[in-house]
Formats: sequence, C-alpha cells, structure tokens
Amino acid sequence: MSDALYTLFSTHLPVLPVLLPLFTAAAILIMGDRGGESSHGGPRLRVRRMLSLGSVMLGALLAWRLMIEAATGTLTVYPLGGWPAPFGIVLVIDRLSAMMLVLTWTIAVPVLWYAAGGWDTHGRHFHTMFHFLLMGVSGAFVTGDLFNLFVFFEVLLIASYVLLVHGQGRDRFKAGVHYVVLNLVASALFLVGLAIVYGVTGTLNMADLARRVALLGPDEAALFTTGAMVMLVVFGLKAAIVPLYLWLPGTYAAAAAPVAALFAIMTKVGVYSIIRVHGVILGEGAGHAALAAQPWLLPIALTTMVLGVLGALAAHSLARLVSYLTVVSVGTILVGVGLFTPLAMSAALYYMVHSTMVIAALFLLVELVASQRGAAEDHLQPATPVAQPILLGLMTLLGAASAAGLPPLPGFLGKIMVLESAALTPAYTWVWSVVLVVSFLTLIGLARAGSILFWNVLPSGKPPSENSGSSPRLMLATLGLLALSLVLAVAASPLKRYTDAAADQLADRAGYVQAVLGPVGGAAAATTRPYRGGEGEVILPGKGVKP
Repeated sequence: MSDALYTLFSTHLPVLPVLLPLFTAAAILIMGDRGGESSHGGPRLRVRRMLSLGSVMLGALLAWRLMIEAATGTLTVYPLGGWPAPFGIVLVIDRLSAMMLVLTWTIAVPVLWYAAGGWDTHGRHFHTMFHFLLMGVSGAFVTGDLFNLFVFFEVLLIASYVLLVHGQGRDRFKAGVHYVVLNLVASALFLVGLAIVYGVTGTLNMADLARRVALLGPDEAALFTTGAMVMLVVFGLKAAIVPLYLWLPGTYAAAAAPVAALFAIMTKVGVYSIIRVHGVILGEGAGHAALAAQPWLLPIALTTMVLGVLGALAAHSLARLVSYLTVVSVGTILVGVGLFTPLAMSAALYYMVHSTMVIAALFLLVELVASQRGAAEDHLQPATPVAQPILLGLMTLLGAASAAGLPPLPGFLGKIMVLESAALTPAYTWVWSVVLVVSFLTLIGLARAGSILFWNVLPSGKPPSENSGSSPRLMLATLGLLALSLVLAVAASPLKRYTDAAADQLADRAGYVQAVLGPVGGAAAATTRPYRGGEGEVILPGKGVKP
C-alpha cells in the first residue's frame, strides 16, 4: 500500500505546487474571514494561520523535492487529463522551473510568518489571496503552454490586486488603480500577441512552437516575431524594464511590507517568461525568427540598470529606494539573458536567486526600521534614534552590502559571473562599465540611507519604549531571509553547477521538444521511454502515464 501511495505521489508531484495553494485558499475561504481581528486573534484566526503556514511549508518541501529530481537531468512532463501535447495541456518541470518553484516557496515561508505577526488582520482574506498568488506564480513557472501562462498571469494578478490594497490607505488605493489599469492593458496585449502566434503556427504549446518556428518562411517568421515582440512588451511590463518600470516604485513602496516582499518574485515571472519565449522558443535554431530580441534586450537591460540606480539615489524614503533596487536587479538579470550565451544565462539565474531573496528581506526590514522612527517612519530625514540600533544596523548593513555586490557576499559573486560571461562578447565594454558604475552608485545610495537612518538622529530624541519592530517573530522572519541569502555564498559552487546545467538544458531545444512531444511529436509524449538529451543525460518525457 505504501509503495502504491508513493507511486501515486511521485506521478502527480508536478501538479501539486498548483493544486496545494488552490485547495488551501478554498479551505480558508470556506472557514470565513470576518476581518478586523486583533493581532493575537481568536481560535478561528489561529486555525487559519496554522493551515496557511503548514501549507506553505509543505509547498516548500514539494518544490525542493522537484528540484532534487530535476537536478539529475530529468525533464518531467505531466499531461493534464492524460491528453498528450500538443493537443492537451502539459506541465513541464525542468531545472529552471524547479529552481523558480523553490525560490518562490522558500521566500513565501518567512514572508507569511512575518505577515502572521499582525498584518493578516489589517484586512479580509489575506491568507486566501496569498495562496491564490502562490498558485498563479507556481502555475506560470510549470506550464508548458503560452495560453495557460496567460491564465496563470491573470490568477496571480487578481490576487495581487487585492493584496496591494490590503490594509487600505489612500496611497495604496491610488497605486492600486494605476497597477490595475496597466495590467489590464498588458493582458489585452498578451491576447493580441497570442492570437498572432497562434494564427501563424496553429499552436501555443511551447515545445511545439520551438519545433515549428524553425520551419517558418521569411514572411511567416516576420509575423511570428511581431507577436513575440508584443509579448515582450507584456513581459517587460511585468518585469519592470525601461520604459515600462515607472509603475513599480510607487506600487511596491505603497504595499504592506509582507506583500511587497512577496511581490519581489512577481517581477521574476516576467523575466522567466522572457527567457522561455525569447531565450528558448526564439533562441538559436529558430530559423528566420532566431534571436529576434537580441538587438533590443541588452540595451534595454543596461538602461534599466542606469535609470533604476538614479531613482534609488533620488529616493526620499527607504521603501522607494528598495523599490528602485528591484528595478536595478531586474536589469542586471536581463543583462545576462540579453547576451544569449549559456554562460551568461547561468550567471543571470544565479543572480536572480540572490537578488530576489535580498530584495524580499529589505522590504521586510523597511517596516522594522520605520516602526521605530516615530512620525518620520521610513523617510530619509533625521528622526529619533531607533530602539535597536545595533541589530537593525547590522541587518541593514548586510542587506545593503549584498545588494550593492560587496565581497564575499552572493551579490558580488553573481555580478562577477555576469562580468566574466560578457568578457568574450562584443558588448563587454558597455556591460563592464554599466555594471561597475551602477554597483558603485548603489553602494553610495545605500550608505547615504544608512547614515541618515542610524547616525543622523535628533539630539533630543529618545528611542521608543514599545514598537512593533521589536517583535521576535518579525525579526526572525527578516533574519531568516537574510540568512538564506548568505547560504547562497556558502553554497555558491553547487548552485553554480546547477545554474550551468539549467542554462545548458535551456539551450538544448531538441531535447526539450523531444521530451514534451516525443521523437516525432504528438501522442508519443505520453510514453516513458528515455532517450539521450544534451550532455548525454537521460531525460524522461513523463512518468506513470499510460501510452
């Protein structure tokens, strides 16, 4: 019986990161949420918190289980309803998607623990929306179909609309209106891009698109490229690249601390989509449409870094400064993607893991600092000294040093990898100049903020005796994220080997197509016969699926 249960679990493991938050959200919704409860709450609130936290921890374990399997080179295809690709909907777990799942769920654990310290009582249905957001993000990372990528985009966006205004307030509602309008426009453009791509190829399955795009003639390839570039605009808005980044600083700065921390992963959904569409489907081997985004992506990425760091230098609050650093991190990641080499892609993936964790931790840290500065909150102006200057100062120093890329922290390692990957490319002068200058300016901006927050205090000010920032729960959650970022430096070698293998797997278009569609495409995708992929690895198209 135990063997049968284990087989059943292993067979359906790829879909569990999507179903788990769905069922959890539904269960919490059925329990009811009256709102307005105290931070300590009653029995019902405690049950909701326990269920929500238990589900997130279980989801993290499932994601790690998938990553361990993906690390062996196994590419798992899960056909929903037993319908093989390209006719049915499939979920595909490779090294990249598994890594993104682990990143999402690992960040979600401390962020939800932080939110359960009181933020979940500032409005209704926080835990429900939190899990719906996790469902949308997880689905976007594992889907093998562009239309279902759109569907999961909408799921995470609807949840993010509610979470953004959680706790209410004029600034949140104002930012929420802009955020909703921009994303509704982006959703319409996404459908236009999908319609063009489907009209040209007759499919939206990613593997089938990678196979068919290489067979298109010049005219058809030009039309296909038009649809893909429309989608690049959509993904660029989600990722917050120039000139589509202006919505992010105000939106993230207005959001509640745990919401902004979780939103750190949402920009990476846009980056992930760019990698899938323009790095894989339209990568080398795509015929007349190959590398369509190459002339645009690298200049956009470098410009994003420059404008992002200028925004950080001009920021008047710590929250806006961290928001602009989010833009800078996206630009740095896309520099690696825009070089279109496996080495640069590996560097981009390593830096993406680091930057997402650090940005999430910094958003939590913003509130810890603001709660101890009285009326000044997180504004970069003199105020009363904080109650815990040593602890908060060290936490700020650690986060700032990692974000700026000081050795031996993982931010330094990630940027060194990006610079090394650019050394043999024609754009190395621009890449080295921009990355180094932006890193230096980032350090200046963070040093200025730190000196104002912890040194430039009012002489007559007295630290507050009681404040929410001293809560052990909030401190531990923030310290947990910062500690995870340090682990990336200790485990740099195995993580780099993993991202190298992930980049090579992304470059193996034929292996991906064969894993999803089978040797000749179509119904053969439901078989379990192994074959040789890139680097001599055995890749399994699926497990436990009847042929």
